[in-house]
Amino acid sequence: MTINILYSSHSGSPVVFAAQELARCLAKIVADSIIITNNQNCRSDEVPLRLESLNNPKDSEDAYSIDVTPAGGTISGSNDRSVLLGVYQYLWLLGCRFPAPGRKHESFPSLYKKEQLSASCQKQAALRHRGVCIEGANSLENILDYIDWLPKLGCNSFFLQFQLPYTFMARWYHHEMNPLLKPEEFTRETAAAFTARIEEALQERGLLLHQAGHGWTGDVLGFPCADWKAASEPLPPETAPLAACINGKRELFHGVPMNTNLCYSNETVIEKFSDRVVEYCIQHPAISCVHVWLADEFNNICECEACRTQLPTDQYIRILNRIDEKLTGLHLDTKIVFLLYQELLWPPVKEAFRNPDRFLLMFAPISRTFEHSYQLKDTYGPAPVYERNRITLPVGLDENMVFLKSWQNIFHGEGFVYDYPLGRAHYGDFGYIHIAEIIGKDIRKLKQMGLDGYISCQELRVCLPNAFPAYVMGRMLFDADVTFGELKEEYFRAAYGPGWEQVLSYLTKLSSLCSCDYFNGKEDRKDPREAAAMNELIRLAEHAPLPGQEDTDSLTDAQNLFWKYLDYHREYSLRLGKALMKLAGGEELEAQECWRQFQHMICERETEFQECLDVYRVTEVSTKYTGFLLEEPLISTL
Repeated sequence: MTINILYSSHSGSPVVFAAQELARCLAKIVADSIIITNNQNCRSDEVPLRLESLNNPKDSEDAYSIDVTPAGGTISGSNDRSVLLGVYQYLWLLGCRFPAPGRKHESFPSLYKKEQLSASCQKQAALRHRGVCIEGANSLENILDYIDWLPKLGCNSFFLQFQLPYTFMARWYHHEMNPLLKPEEFTRETAAAFTARIEEALQERGLLLHQAGHGWTGDVLGFPCADWKAASEPLPPETAPLAACINGKRELFHGVPMNTNLCYSNETVIEKFSDRVVEYCIQHPAISCVHVWLADEFNNICECEACRTQLPTDQYIRILNRIDEKLTGLHLDTKIVFLLYQELLWPPVKEAFRNPDRFLLMFAPISRTFEHSYQLKDTYGPAPVYERNRITLPVGLDENMVFLKSWQNIFHGEGFVYDYPLGRAHYGDFGYIHIAEIIGKDIRKLKQMGLDGYISCQELRVCLPNAFPAYVMGRMLFDADVTFGELKEEYFRAAYGPGWEQVLSYLTKLSSLCSCDYFNGKEDRKDPREAAAMNELIRLAEHAPLPGQEDTDSLTDAQNLFWKYLDYHREYSLRLGKALMKLAGGEELEAQECWRQFQHMICERETEFQECLDVYRVTEVSTKYTGFLLEEPLISTL
């Protein structure tokens, strides 16, 4: 069978990439096939597949139409990126599955007849903003693999946090939190070169680039920020007047520029801050959305006489309006994302956006519980009174919704949620079924919440025991019709083949025994119920399923990988479960020893399971929130 993939587009267009992907996958699917591209002189025995774009702007709504018969057909998209989304949907309809980042996880059916190429589908994205923000520790390959996976799920954007995402790569190459691996050289220059390659991968697929976030405040003080580390030098006298005055002192907050707020009543601060953002937008024209946030810490707001008369959000909007004014003067249409987070959860009382179309609201309920999804109500009470440098962050979902609704009363523009289920909460759910279900329920409520999308602040290496939660996120953000139950069967069949139901049952039971909130430090450390649950979890993990001998020969290479991950996950669960059981039982010394053994194991085996588990991040969360202590150095037994 000869298939001729036809398209009309310039080199570097996502339509060209879509044609390449369609050709690559069809060559694996169709037996004895010949795949050619753009041969305009079609022969009568060829099957022509046309890729067509309506050429709407890159930031327009995504929609596609698939109409293919045995005689050929068309995959069309509302914009170039949507053509690629349509190609992946067509491949899905043929039986292809993409259950995790990386081509080694792909699975393909075998087709033999032209009739098997038939497919018909029309879809429009359920939500406008659908993406992931980088967190954790990542190699360049980890990042590129995840970017490659995003459009296969239906996503349209990727967020490279900070002006230079140095720290998220340096953590891996320096092997932070894993003393058993020798640190590699990694500089900011290397990070910049890698970032250029990442941007190329995004452009190739037509994905929207979000960038920056925290770090602007350090810039203003003369400390360009690419991580949360303390500065080696104190605040210099010439910029000290620009820093927030706290307890009568103007200095770096705990020595960390990233976490240091400014004196936002100071006109010099407003001009320097806005100039730096505008300069960055000029230098980075590929950015679709620039995130303009304040310091990444709370209860560190300036207490000077002038600042005390204003809410931090009123000051924040003054700066944002100044940035908009300067961008407008330069005819730059970069969107500005503003943040509802920490002190910025309290809405302004005096200032308002002069050009609301420039701005996107981003609701970031970082302190929320993940034991439940949002419970929506017709009305919510008032936000608590703001007390300068004496706030507490809301944990309950009702509390978080109060702040969102308060903001929406004064800002009627576009917005999305920036949430954290795969940022640290997921480590508390060993089975990944509960957290996946919460993600799905949250997504289905976004429209009712007045939001039009979701960006997940998360690790990219989240595939232990599998990547089901991230898969649910991507698929449900695009498809308004697919159900959580359908996705469970679809995913587990693809990942595990024969025996998938046994795996799903096992992981569901593990999830039912876990508490995301306990792992993330939101409950008392001594908890008899948690101890009993972990004891039961250990018993279950000791009998984790394995593929039957009669099934092993029928597994694909990708399915064998998922069974291998499950076997490693068994040991992971036994060791971490025992540490949590001891901790919740009040046996602190025994808990620390069990956790030390767990950490030793994951450090020793990180290179083997590098794509599945972010050792840096699970270690950081375990020591910062769960209650374990980091002990170094580890002694390798390899």
